[in-house]
Amino acid sequence: MRRIAAPLLAGIILISACSAPKKTENISMANAGKVWSSLWQQRSAEYRALCFQAYNIARQRVNEAVRNDGAKPLAIVTDVDETVLDNSPYDAMRAANNQEYSQDTWKAWTDKAVADTVPGAPSFFKYAASKGITVFYITNRSENERASTLKNLQAYGFPNADDAHLLLRQNSSSKESRRQTVLSTYNIVLLCGDNLPDFDLLYDNKPAEQSRQDVTNRLRKEFGSRYIIIPNPAYGDWENALFNNKNGASGIQKDSVMRSKLKVDKQ
Repeated sequence: MRRIAAPLLAGIILISACSAPKKTENISMANAGKVWSSLWQQRSAEYRALCFQAYNIARQRVNEAVRNDGAKPLAIVTDVDETVLDNSPYDAMRAANNQEYSQDTWKAWTDKAVADTVPGAPSFFKYAASKGITVFYITNRSENERASTLKNLQAYGFPNADDAHLLLRQNSSSKESRRQTVLSTYNIVLLCGDNLPDFDLLYDNKPAEQSRQDVTNRLRKEFGSRYIIIPNPAYGDWENALFNNKNGASGIQKDSVMRSKLKVDKQ
């Protein structure tokens, strides 16, 4: 093997060090968990199977609904993020770099309009539309994300992906008033989402973990019947409840809360 002069070798090492990915030191347990959950969402067949299961059940409910004539036309209300569009690349990027969520980085991601679809979502909503059911997208994305959201939905041929059927957040994150707007002219046969406030007013302003559990126990017959939930291990109101809805908590503070609430086998 030919010898490499010392200065040249030093230069190669320096260039290699500069071009190598930067390693984030002391990543918080919260962000490390988000990396893992993003990996599961992107790579596990189990995640895909759960999504298919949810949308297969939804298809059965559509078949039942169209057999029953009613005074109003039929509609499905669905969330967007982690229900029809997969944003795990964004979550993975910021978590791997030990960054907390920010509206700026989120907006930079949604502006690209390149999110992939949740498994089973495109075929289900196209099937529902073929049965004469109108789809409404109720999301807490901001008004300045309207154009990119429609572009992303339209790229996959989602039905009713237009201004009239995309109901974005205005003055409140609660989706109840928007659901009521749809209910004024349609019979909502299904609600699809990954976060419990996507389904029912009873989940609004329920910051405590136990109160969310209590409401879920109360509504348990609705899940798989009228409510179709998609798995999302990365984020949601469950996370807010875990951290007592304290916005801006540091990684160290979150780690402390997580350790205090985690059930661990005592050796």
